[in-house]
Amino acid sequence: MAKCLAAILGSEPLLFGDDMSSLKEFQCEICGIVSENPIHWFVIECGDQRLAVVKWDLNAANSPTARHFCGEAHAQVYISRWFESMCSPPKAVFKAS
Repeated sequence: MAKCLAAILGSEPLLFGDDMSSLKEFQCEICGIVSENPIHWFVIECGDQRLAVVKWDLNAANSPTARHFCGEAHAQVYISRWFESMCSPPKAVFKAS
């Protein structure tokens, strides 16, 4: 069940077919569109300190740390969010006097 939920949410490729490996569909992390032929898509692999953008490559797409994006605009949305989460300065703490 958890694997199915992860596939629906886009963290894993969707698998269909008799042997569950004949057709893979990938879901965009931003808009949720699904494609079995994502040739113009991008793969982003990221962690706390590193972010790598790769033109669509099936091996990269199947990585457990891969995120899938249907185009440049949605890849940019994710990159901006990553920068915001990593690079935003800590919020000021004000003390009442």
